[in-house]
Amino acid sequence: MKVKVVAFVGGFIGAIGLLLFLVALGTDYWLLATENCDVYEQSSETNQPPSKYCVHGYLFPFPIVMGPVFSHDSSAVYRGFWTAFIIVGVAAGLVGGLLLVCAVSFASAKCYKVGGGFLLASGILFSILIFLFVMWKEFVVDLEKYILLERSSSCQNIQVNVQYGWSFMFAAAGIPLALLAGLLFYLIGTTVEAHNK
Repeated sequence: MKVKVVAFVGGFIGAIGLLLFLVALGTDYWLLATENCDVYEQSSETNQPPSKYCVHGYLFPFPIVMGPVFSHDSSAVYRGFWTAFIIVGVAAGLVGGLLLVCAVSFASAKCYKVGGGFLLASGILFSILIFLFVMWKEFVVDLEKYILLERSSSCQNIQVNVQYGWSFMFAAAGIPLALLAGLLFYLIGTTVEAHNK
């Protein structure tokens, strides 16, 4: 009975983790940059509430190229690894979930172990993906400089704010859930295998 409860909890946690990954990868809000060009300032003579104004936003789901593009573009290689980790991570999570659905009857301990291993692999791949994205944002590219170059002809004294978006937060929240679910299912497989001997 305890194994069934742990399997339910592991399935619920794994489904939430995979759903967070799919939402994060299906949206472009990994990095949000805003700037304050053309801010409308209201006169204090009127008794009206402040008017709304639009703030330019920049979304960066992939690494961008700074400056002229040459035949060998390092950001293209980076985007290639980024895309490969996304595809393999999602595929590993989906295959692991499918194997675990096939193992619901507790008859095959091997399906639990392999499914848990796929979920662990998915969590590890997404950890690498998040690590690559943080390294790119913090050390490789200067997003403030990029935005200032884009807007320098139309604005002066621009203040740029760059922050991680909610897609990044969803992916980061899905990592421990996928790792925990994978570990739980691997342990369930080990327990079922020991019980069947």
